[in-house]
Amino acid sequence: MAETSTDAPDPDEGRPGEKAAKQPPRPRGDGGLRWSERRQRWIAEITVGHTPAGKRIVRSASDRSKTRALKKLHAKLRDRDDGLPSEDTRYTVRQAVEDWLEFGLAGRAPKTVTTWEGLARNHIIPDLGARKLRELSADDVDRWLASKAKILSTKTLRELVSILKRAVARAQARERVRRNVVLLCEVPKGQPGRPSKSLTFDQAVAFLDAAAADGRPDMHAYVSVSMLTGARTEEMRALRWSHVVAYDAERQAWVPVDKAGWKHREFAVYVWRADRHGEDTKTKRSRRSLKLPARCVSALHELYSAQTGALLDAGGVFPPPPDRLVFPKPDGRMQGPMDVLRAFRKVADRAGLEGSEWTTRELRHTFVSLLSDNEMPIEDIARLVGHSSTRVTETVYRHQLRPVLESGATQMDRIFPEAPS
Repeated sequence: MAETSTDAPDPDEGRPGEKAAKQPPRPRGDGGLRWSERRQRWIAEITVGHTPAGKRIVRSASDRSKTRALKKLHAKLRDRDDGLPSEDTRYTVRQAVEDWLEFGLAGRAPKTVTTWEGLARNHIIPDLGARKLRELSADDVDRWLASKAKILSTKTLRELVSILKRAVARAQARERVRRNVVLLCEVPKGQPGRPSKSLTFDQAVAFLDAAAADGRPDMHAYVSVSMLTGARTEEMRALRWSHVVAYDAERQAWVPVDKAGWKHREFAVYVWRADRHGEDTKTKRSRRSLKLPARCVSALHELYSAQTGALLDAGGVFPPPPDRLVFPKPDGRMQGPMDVLRAFRKVADRAGLEGSEWTTRELRHTFVSLLSDNEMPIEDIARLVGHSSTRVTETVYRHQLRPVLESGATQMDRIFPEAPS
């Protein structure tokens, strides 16, 4: 909408319908001033450019006072002459965000697009969408963030600020607004995220037993491999049988189980893919090969046999074995996170846990915790879980790691034995 004023017209100004002294026409490019009978306002208009199709780009301002409307026109002319963008007085935050959602997400992963669209439509547009972008202030953004900090995590607040900042930057680049006020705002501390946790040894045993008794070979294998190798849930969903290998002693090579069979002593999985954009693993270091414990081999063999029987019964409706997913949907497609989570929580309930309080990622946390409790060095744990350094392992899994630098305490206990009571 155009700029507004509630003041009445000045009594000495020319009114519509009155004859006034004829004035020379305004030079081309200096804009124009006209009276709008419908709106009962003076409209100042200036052409600031043209679209690629040749249509004029017009910026306007209005006022009930002819003098003030003329001043606004002169201000827009000065901005144009000084090379400053002429702001669109009707452009809203909603339009800026929706424009960015439509054109600013090219090349992003589909999951990223879905997440950002959900955040924008659930939190930014309902709260700030009606605000004129040129009138949006840093105080507006600060107050909005303060209200969101009461219900959202700090991570989510950072994502909201990133979305709004990029949307306004895009509008700024297209001369819809002069400055990006979001750059002036700090992200407040939000609500604490869900604390990480892991299964104790007894709980882990109960969980594995519950998965084995569940009657679903896929969940038995999923829980076993995830807990006993530390693979991420997105790596598990993308695992294919061509990456489950056995060491063939005769060939002296690792061969996919589809060709090698299961009568071997050593098995491994190639964690080379993930349910991410481009099927790449999270980092280069996450691409790793992991030897399988015997319990995982047994569960995978059971699953392989069940799937092979189903494949024969279905007349080969799945892709050829080398391309088969280890943990597919019934139609052969890759499972989504929620598909696995629902089945996982049923197993948790059978194991005597409150299923709604646990997620699949905590199998990976359990893997780290069990190794740490059994005195494996953190450097080895970091390599197994695919971290680039021990710092990442210590930061992400600090609640699962026991103190490993015990030699100092041991020596001090020897030097200064406990005083007799």
